Amino acid sequence: MADIEDQVRRAYAGRAAEYTRLLGDIADMDERDRDRISGWALQIDGPVIDAGCGPGHWTDFLHQRGVDICGVDLVPEFIEMARSRFPAVPFRTSSFHTLALQDESLSGVLAWYSLIHLQPTELPTALAEFRRVLRPDGRLLVGFFEGPAAEPFQHAVAEAFYWSVPRMRVLLENAGFKVLDTEMRRDEGGRRPHAAMTATAL
Repeated sequence: MADIEDQVRRAYAGRAAEYTRLLGDIADMDERDRDRISGWALQIDGPVIDAGCGPGHWTDFLHQRGVDICGVDLVPEFIEMARSRFPAVPFRTSSFHTLALQDESLSGVLAWYSLIHLQPTELPTALAEFRRVLRPDGRLLVGFFEGPAAEPFQHAVAEAFYWSVPRMRVLLENAGFKVLDTEMRRDEGGRRPHAAMTATAL
């Protein structure tokens, strides 16, 4: 697990500036994603983490909407950039496996395309950690590439994995969540199919 995390950390560290330039502006994000994430946040009253915040654009997006949010990421270079770009927003370095938060201390966890690099055997551990830090009825929003469950593909930065909606639902339920809604879409231009799931902690 530590070896895989280190590989992902190094892969993103080497391309953090490029990633931020290409994908770190909220204005370039799909309007449907902005609507889904802001709508999800409206249902939350309490502290939230943006798990795998990258350069921090989604964290700041929610911060500007009054959400009590902290961005966390495995990659120190991303955290440094996020702090520089959004000085009013808290950010810190953290692994998903040990979030260093008290049990049931959060009202929400956003994991927007941040679980895709986890090995299939590691994903249940990360989801269980999200459940540990969420209060009962706390909300989780997960975004991922939809496809054959646990099938690897060559992501631009590091190896990533597809997840099917049915399999992700099972994983969330096994981790102590109830799935509330699901979105799937296939965008034009040959982009990989998108899926998002909102779940509540039981």
